Amino acid sequence: MSSSHAWTQTLSRRFPELESAALATLAGQAHRVALDANATLLAAGAPWQHAFWVEQGLLRLFYIDSEGRESNKNFHAEDAFIWPVTDVLRREPAAFFIAALGPATVWCLPYAALDSSVARLPSWTALQLHALAGLLDDKMRREQVFLQCTARERYEALLRERPEWVRRIPLRHLASYLGMTDVSLSRLRAGMKLIDG
Repeated sequence: MSSSHAWTQTLSRRFPELESAALATLAGQAHRVALDANATLLAAGAPWQHAFWVEQGLLRLFYIDSEGRESNKNFHAEDAFIWPVTDVLRREPAAFFIAALGPATVWCLPYAALDSSVARLPSWTALQLHALAGLLDDKMRREQVFLQCTARERYEALLRERPEWVRRIPLRHLASYLGMTDVSLSRLRAGMKLIDG
């Protein structure tokens, strides 16, 4: 399957009501970006004006604090479809970065083109509600884990819930996501008799 066909298929799968001509027009408004490892897709301070579909690779969403320390908020693997889901995210400069963890291929579709093409579709309403519910669930789950669980319990939950992350994401980035240093996570893994991949 060609890359452009895969992109068109992902739009068709998410918006099945779109007729073929409208689908082709929407698909044609995107551009494909090949990212090197650590390349920035969205920089803090820039407006978030595109929806992104991850064709290949992993993206990470992270913040940088006033002392230059990075804090990972989320990761997005193949077939993730992400966009600025709220008016504030679309209107105000981004407070975070989105970057490739390793080499990645991403399709970038202007949000305005997406919204004007699918605004009235039930599938778009459903997708938006699903995304918002997922963000809320994730936020509440992370708050609960950080407030009530030990570092070991946080890592054990990650092993259960996101085993693919543990296989694919470098230890230092997992540690940041879990709210600990990479040294602490290495010691924790050693205590659990786990071997670094």
